[in-house]
Amino acid sequence: MARRLAAAGVEAVALAVVGPDGVTRVKIVPLRRFEEVATVGVGLSNAFSVFLVNDTMTSAPGIEGPAGDTRLIPDPASAVALAASPGWAMAAVDQRTQDGETWPPCGRSFARRMLQRLKDAGLELRGAYELEFFLGWRSRPGEADEPDPTPSHQGPGYSAPVLIDQEAFAGDLIRALEAQGTGVMQFHPEYSTGQFELSVPHRPGVALADTNLIARHTIRAVAKAHGMGVSFAPVVFAGLVGNGDHLHLSLWDRRGRNAFDGGDGPEGMTPQAEAFAAGVLASLPAIVGVSCPSVASYLRLQPHRWSGPWACWGLENREAGLRFITGMRGDRPREANLEIKPVDGSANPYLALGAIVAAGLDGLERDLRLPDPVTVDPGSLTAAERRKAKVAQLPSSLGAAIAELERSTVLRGAMGDMLFDSFVATRKGELAAFEGMDDDAVVRAHRWRY
Repeated sequence: MARRLAAAGVEAVALAVVGPDGVTRVKIVPLRRFEEVATVGVGLSNAFSVFLVNDTMTSAPGIEGPAGDTRLIPDPASAVALAASPGWAMAAVDQRTQDGETWPPCGRSFARRMLQRLKDAGLELRGAYELEFFLGWRSRPGEADEPDPTPSHQGPGYSAPVLIDQEAFAGDLIRALEAQGTGVMQFHPEYSTGQFELSVPHRPGVALADTNLIARHTIRAVAKAHGMGVSFAPVVFAGLVGNGDHLHLSLWDRRGRNAFDGGDGPEGMTPQAEAFAAGVLASLPAIVGVSCPSVASYLRLQPHRWSGPWACWGLENREAGLRFITGMRGDRPREANLEIKPVDGSANPYLALGAIVAAGLDGLERDLRLPDPVTVDPGSLTAAERRKAKVAQLPSSLGAAIAELERSTVLRGAMGDMLFDSFVATRKGELAAFEGMDDDAVVRAHRWRY
């Protein structure tokens, strides 16, 4: 890998790690040290496992002060020479102790552990995060009183007029992603002010979360070259539709067949696929504490915004927390997948992936079945109709999400005490940090952190 990076003109590698706050942080090494660092790593204080989005920190059992260090060990297979950042590469890391053991709060290690359990059950997960982001111009960036950004567009959503205004940006982004091997499935102007959406090819296992980091960094680099800034924050302007980071996934058996097609379950699911989906649905109120982990997340996760704020599932239902997609007739064996909608850009993509797989494994182990699908907007139903259909709204505040998470024996058991307790501590820390702020202040505090 070092030779391949050198041949691509790489001079330095950014080692990327995501904490419980959802912020991607980096340590940089020259390429000549990459092989060495892939063995011994570089140091990072264990305090980053209890960092908050505002760069303050809290504490948790085993992470209680300035003492202690972890090692960031890059995974060479994850390294990508960045086409929009000449001379640079990025690689995902696993965190280990100085004795070489897995650091329990490491999100990437947690995701890989859950994916291995799924593999032991005879299934491989393939998928991708679907990135929504704001693009616009900043003035006085970084200053305490930085004004609101100027959006790159005011709509119409999905329109050709918006594309023509940002055609140069879109072209450079697509070229960069294709050139570096990340790839593009589709790209378009989105519904909200200044918003765009990018879909990338599905990848197996933890690589789908690694790709999320690479894609975000590439989008930022291309935007910077065009004099603009990017935000993946859940909400960029208070009161407007926010940015999702929806996870699409499918399950493949050892014979190479998609478990979400060809079965006799709901919409052609096999029993395994249905059990996995039912497990995710059963734990969804707790999962959102991981997949929508910021105070700002709950300005987005509201009814009638296609954010999936309801604990239910449905075929192509964009208000349901789980949206099932069959794909075109004739292509369903390849395309059928499950979209987990209540995920946003403040989430650690490894922790969110691990939590979703853990819940799916619980469904497999208990052989759960899905309830009837919801075919309408759940928000259009009366309270009595929702009770009859056993449809509830997902947590509408971080405090409510934390409460659901703390009640989850499934997620605590999967994450282990140290990861679970440190993550919950950071969520409570951010809840306290932003308590009493109005919506606009909350949005401003999160806008440029992701």
